[in-house]
Parts: sequence; structure tokens; C-alpha cells
Amino acid sequence: QLQLVESGGGLVQAGGSLRLSCAASARTFSTYSVGWFRQAPGKEREFVASITWKDFNTYYADSVKGRFTASRDSADNTVYLQMNDPEPEDTAVYHCAASRLSALTTAEAYRYWGQGTQVTVSS
Repeated sequence: QLQLVESGGGLVQAGGSLRLSCAASARTFSTYSVGWFRQAPGKEREFVASITWKDFNTYYADSVKGRFTASRDSADNTVYLQMNDPEPEDTAVYHCAASRLSALTTAEAYRYWGQGTQVTVSS
């Protein structure tokens, strides 16, 4: 069983920056690819970014490409989502999730999910 805990959410002004963290206690976390998803009120959950476990390859939704960066630190068992130049449209609950599958942009590929952290971007 893999337990994920997100942190770092909060209120940020448009054009600012915020870094989300996704931590896991199990050392096997380093063998999982990790994705970030978000869900805004009244909207479907959507893919934001992902990072593979072996080569640290990253994938991004078009809406965040060039503004958000996913990274991971195997030493502290944590995956990060650096959010630069956020926009009000980025306001949502952000979840991290872990997968051993290869289709990393779809929620169905992920087995373990965190509870989420709220990000609110003010204009």
C-alpha cells in the first residue's frame, strides 16, 4: 500500500509562484511514475503533469506547458510541481497519484491517490 500526501497549496496571486509537494513513506515510491491531476468545482478531473520513475521524463497538459514543472527527489521520496505564473483558471484541488503503468496522462492508469491540496489563484 502506498500512501501519498500533498502539501504546499494555498492562495497565490496570478503571476506569482507556488510549489506543491507529494510525499510518500514507502521507499518503493521511487519505482512509481507520478502524475498530478486537478479538479475545479463543477469540472471534470484533468491531467496536469507527470514524471516517470526511471528516466524522470515529464509530460504536461497544453494548458500548463511552459509554466509548470514536475520534478522528483529520490533522496527525500518526494515529487514536486512547481507552478510559475499561475492563472485564476488554475484554481483547483490538486492531487498526486502513483502508477506503474505507461499511460501516464489518464487517471485510470494511477492506482494510488493523495487527498489533494487546494490551490487558489487570485487575479
